[in-house]
Amino acid sequence: MLNRKWMSYAVVVTMIFDTDIIIWIQRGNNKAAKLVDITDERMISVQTYMELLQCANSKKQHKITRDFLHDFNFQILPLSENIGHRAAIYVEEYAMSDGLRAADAIIAATATENNLILSSSNAKHFKIIKDLQLKIFKP
Repeated sequence: MLNRKWMSYAVVVTMIFDTDIIIWIQRGNNKAAKLVDITDERMISVQTYMELLQCANSKKQHKITRDFLHDFNFQILPLSENIGHRAAIYVEEYAMSDGLRAADAIIAATATENNLILSSSNAKHFKIIKDLQLKIFKP
């Protein structure tokens, strides 16, 4: 517990996580689990949520995924008109030159529109986006 006089200096860490971070945790990666654990406010885009459900092989795995996200207080950020517009701009700008995919554009746009740091181990997918705050995770 922090001493009361230091409370004004406490930093709340807020981050949005790419799908790969959640998958690393599901595979038992302790570094990924620790990264999520030290984050006070945990977010994922609705795109990440759909990708996680799409990867599941059964309703049981759907439930495990939903329970994990609920138990660790992940907030699922919805699509908005601004996110869609920004994602489309990212695709126009980076798809042909750098291979940016629509799903990654949506995740990056969600982070940017919400002024959040995106954590991902897929540096090549996101480092091209100049206005994105990116924390590269190294498993």
